[in-house]
Amino acid sequence: MKLRRGLACLLLVLGPRLPGAAPAAPATPAPAAASLPPTTIESGALELFSTEKETTFTYSRGVRITATNLVLTCDHLVVVARRTGDPAALVGRQEKLKSLVASGNVRLVQDDREATADRAEVFPDDDRVILTGNPVVRSLKDGWEQRGPRMELLRGERRAVIRGEGAERPRTVLPALKDLGYDKVPERRPAPANAPTPAEPPSR
Repeated sequence: MKLRRGLACLLLVLGPRLPGAAPAAPATPAPAAASLPPTTIESGALELFSTEKETTFTYSRGVRITATNLVLTCDHLVVVARRTGDPAALVGRQEKLKSLVASGNVRLVQDDREATADRAEVFPDDDRVILTGNPVVRSLKDGWEQRGPRMELLRGERRAVIRGEGAERPRTVLPALKDLGYDKVPERRPAPANAPTPAEPPSR
């Protein structure tokens, strides 16, 4: 099953930099595909269910995904993959990831950035991720943080839509600015119009 596409789509949750945050470090060349570690999913229980066109993998009782430069943990994970091959086979050949839904204490970590939420829905075909349930995206290094009741991140458009719901409103926290209060700067009074001009030092 090609799970990497879905996890790569999840990376966009941590990728965008907010205004005022430090610029991202130059990208380093990606290692050759042959040297990439395998994507591993661990859980307390796994259930498979197949139709002629899809296979649903349901992981429960504590889930941990470890992939290249990525760790995802949650309570419950449902992965739906398109399949081909013998329709009578239990699993068949997994061709493409259709969706990934993580729920319960979702935490995604990449480098110094992390995202947390009650639910994360990933749709690789649309390059779209939806975070709900107290979602928070933060940079542990740069000090910025974004909150909102619902976050929709669109990879292909490099766009994020964060909407308020009821009394909940989007909230952005950026690193502290210096004190810009005008009353903290000593007042500079203009010199009187009839004040004598300071004498210039004698030339040598």
